[in-house]
Amino acid sequence: MPQFDFNLITAFITLYETGSVTVSAERLCVTQPSVSYSLAKLREQFDDALFVRSSQGMQPTRLAAQLYPGFKEASRCIDTVVADAKRFEPSHSTRRFKLALSDLGEMAFLPGLMHNFNVTAPNIELEIVPLEIESVGTWLSEGHVDAAICSRTLTAAGISSKTLLSERYVCLLDGAHPRIGSDLSMEQFKIEPHVLVTRTSGHGMAEDVLQRLGIKRRIKLKLPHFSVLPKVIPGTELLVILPSRIAKSFCEMPLPSKLKTMELPFEVPCFEVTLHWHSRSEQSTALTWFINQVQAAIGENE
Repeated sequence: MPQFDFNLITAFITLYETGSVTVSAERLCVTQPSVSYSLAKLREQFDDALFVRSSQGMQPTRLAAQLYPGFKEASRCIDTVVADAKRFEPSHSTRRFKLALSDLGEMAFLPGLMHNFNVTAPNIELEIVPLEIESVGTWLSEGHVDAAICSRTLTAAGISSKTLLSERYVCLLDGAHPRIGSDLSMEQFKIEPHVLVTRTSGHGMAEDVLQRLGIKRRIKLKLPHFSVLPKVIPGTELLVILPSRIAKSFCEMPLPSKLKTMELPFEVPCFEVTLHWHSRSEQSTALTWFINQVQAAIGENE
């Protein structure tokens, strides 16, 4: 079958509902020959008459009757999407938004964000896409995600950004660590076993500093995510570097063995957590609303 021309769907639906080429032309604000041409193209596409002249007008064939419900539903969906894009009303919208987040971002920002959505836009859908820091610029450019939150500067063309908060790195460990009390020395840091969370999360700044300083440490466990750390660190001698806010939240959890944070024995610059989106989103009422909601939710969480 030749490639289908979706512009013919409107002509098909109108002709099905009116049973008249003349009335269809009037409703579509086109000439009768235009409707007849569309009908001829439809007949060619489906190798079926689709509509047969009778004393009661253009009567649909069996195939036309089978096609109508699907075409009508497709047309309704398109109309809904277009209307939603033109007149976005958060309280009634069922639109899906996509946000790229690391697992730390999920833990830190999702509760407040979902609370705001439940109040202002209870019917929207939010899809979280696991952050891949090397790919997120392309995702935004290609429309794979609507926005992203990360601690890395994105240089892809057309990306707009807004700083949400400033952060710093600390060391997290068991509160009853047998050899580390109230201070963490560089010697202790190098000797003790460590957990390393991979760079795909976007948190590689401390590793870069260690490499420049020529400091090697004893890596005992490598993980792709931070979220499992409250299950891993308690009762062990493991150390891990992570952002201070999430480290504090881990320390406040009701765990079998309490955790504590220590200042790192070397200087790591503070970093900014930033919201990114593509500049074309600013032309969309819905996407502008979404970006503002993310900013507001994280601002309230501070």
